[in-house]
Amino acid sequence: MIEALEAGGWGLVAGSALLLGAAVGYAWRLPPWLVASIMAFGSGVLLSAVSFELVGEAYEEAGLAPAVVGTVAGAVLYTLGNEALARRGARHRKRSGRTPGGEAQPGEAQQAGSGLALALGALLDGVPESAVIGVGLTEGGAVSLATVAAVFISNVPEGLSSSAGMRKAGRGKAYVFGVWGTIAVACTVSAVLGYVVVGGLSPTVTAAVTAVAAGAILAMIADTMVPEAFQDTHLASGLMTTCGFLVSFALSHA
Repeated sequence: MIEALEAGGWGLVAGSALLLGAAVGYAWRLPPWLVASIMAFGSGVLLSAVSFELVGEAYEEAGLAPAVVGTVAGAVLYTLGNEALARRGARHRKRSGRTPGGEAQPGEAQQAGSGLALALGALLDGVPESAVIGVGLTEGGAVSLATVAAVFISNVPEGLSSSAGMRKAGRGKAYVFGVWGTIAVACTVSAVLGYVVVGGLSPTVTAAVTAVAAGAILAMIADTMVPEAFQDTHLASGLMTTCGFLVSFALSHA
């Protein structure tokens, strides 16, 4: 019971970064290049965490097959969910502005039901990241601070960019902070479930579940974070992503 509460506490810490980023993105009109640079940095942080904390550990725990199958399964599940929500108005949910083609987050007047789709999209992005925090407690009895730090750091630009786009789409403060507050709670519940549900499973299954989350996160980075990062930083996005990767790498080996 204590461990489950600990998992929930760490999930809440990681999820609260979404609210922090949302507050900054909604309150201040940051330059697009700065938002994109922060998003690129967050992408690098998550890429490192997925590589060393998730897929790497799944491989060490259960071997190549569960790690590969789980990662592919997670990417497929995320892609299917993302595609379904994209058709309902959530395709550009992490956009702080318009794409080069002129597309942006739609308002409810432009696409009815897009508000719910945006909220579900944010939930789809946040749950796998938090679930692995709880799963990590079942593996070693202690939370991986590197994983928590990576999720926290990457959640700030996600909330920042998305809330800026929501504001430009005409969505009110109650909607924006209602969405991110709900997602922060969902992150808490997800971390608890990651611990409770996976806690009694075999090491092979635990490793596969970790890999599923890793695959979903990888697909999310490629589908929603990297495009936003590249839009306004272009070649500099590679440098910022590398910096984020190295920061997370250092945390995982500290």
